[in-house]
Amino acid sequence: MTTEPPRPHLVIVGAGPAGLAAALAAAGGGVRVTLVDAAEAPGGQYHRQPAAGLGARRPQALHHQWRTWRRLRDGLARQVAAGHVTHLPDHHVWCVERHPEGPRRFTVHALLGPAQELPVEVRADAVLLATGGYEKVLPFPGWTLPGVVTAGGAQAMLKGSLVVPGRTAVVAGTGPLLLPVATGLAAAGVTVAALVESADPKALARRTGALVGRADKLAEGAGYAVELLRRRVRTLVRHTVVEAHGEDRLEAVTVAALDAEGHVRPGTGRRIPCDTLAVGHGMLPHTDLAETLGCRVEPTGTRVWADDEQRTDVPGVWAAGETTGIGGAALSLAEGHIAGRSAAARLLGRVPDPGEWARAAKSRAALREFFGVLDTVYVPPARWTEQVTDATVVCRCEEVTAGAVREAVGELGAGDVRTVKLLTRAGMGWCQGRMCGPAVAGIAGCAQTVARRPFARPVPLGVLARAGRPPEPGEEDGSP
Repeated sequence: MTTEPPRPHLVIVGAGPAGLAAALAAAGGGVRVTLVDAAEAPGGQYHRQPAAGLGARRPQALHHQWRTWRRLRDGLARQVAAGHVTHLPDHHVWCVERHPEGPRRFTVHALLGPAQELPVEVRADAVLLATGGYEKVLPFPGWTLPGVVTAGGAQAMLKGSLVVPGRTAVVAGTGPLLLPVATGLAAAGVTVAALVESADPKALARRTGALVGRADKLAEGAGYAVELLRRRVRTLVRHTVVEAHGEDRLEAVTVAALDAEGHVRPGTGRRIPCDTLAVGHGMLPHTDLAETLGCRVEPTGTRVWADDEQRTDVPGVWAAGETTGIGGAALSLAEGHIAGRSAAARLLGRVPDPGEWARAAKSRAALREFFGVLDTVYVPPARWTEQVTDATVVCRCEEVTAGAVREAVGELGAGDVRTVKLLTRAGMGWCQGRMCGPAVAGIAGCAQTVARRPFARPVPLGVLARAGRPPEPGEEDGSP
């Protein structure tokens, strides 16, 4: 009697569009898959769903590509029921460990439970990183007032909790995300007093070459614009928020026009009453796990390098979605499918056939070109630091002001972000510089460098002490 060897085991970190597409592709390719995600339900930010207990009657009203989401959701359910995929929700991955020898070359370390103190270790033959991205917010006077939220945070409240952050909102910053946030809030009954975009979307007209093949994206943007017009939302382009006002919470914002060089034009300021400011200045990828594994990351920290199969330069590690560069859900789906197919073939000892993902590769190329154009248009104002007063808090965790950062550079001779951190404690708090890093670098006039952190999130010392020990009875190993 012969015993079949165990199927190769792939662990996918992240259950957003890229992770879900990768899980379905890899499971369909014949490998065992464990899908590890910090959220309680799959979908990521793009497909965030309201909790079942809220009784949402029409959750699709808050979402685009609902049919795509249903296909992913139902496909995952079928693969889980068949025993091909194990889904581990509410598992917060803090480290992926590489082993030089052994049948399982990787250990994925995660925290489980309400307090995130229960350690879980999952052994795997390969790892696929689909960890998504997070918002970049640049500081301005008053940005720490209650009522100032990130644009994505306002969207998450609406999608996940069916609540709105306030009654009268201003949506501001730069980037395509502002459009669905403004229309979503308006549709939910919020009075959107203004949409304030620092870039000039008309610049897209000069880049028609990359836009011709993406009529769907142009139509989506036009749809948002029409909806804003229908709801009489005032749109201010080449404008920026220069200050948020209020005593105990936000009461109003001052916005002003920008000149061609990114300076605020004198005499153009106007005060807009509001109780909510949803602000964002683009997105950044989560690269912590990739950095810990030694994967190549662009010096600016804007993407993890991956080849045509979505393989990183570390053997056994794939990456897909926002991790390899911000590009939206459609690009994430294409990259996830390619990564899952490639990983399954490689783990089974086969040379992958690119024909299996030819359609996804074509979509990936077109979308990368499209979002490359958007990246050149939707950028923060070049002179944004001029509006940041010395009293403005830059690092919220450690309450470090812009004045302290400028003093570290001008009087104490700091010439890089690391030295600024040592002199001011900016970036030493809970977020470890993830939120304040771009702002500190901008105010200091230093290049922002990739920070290789040993852990992707805070970890209890007790968990570290137990890491690497043989698993106790009942601990998970990722087996379906």
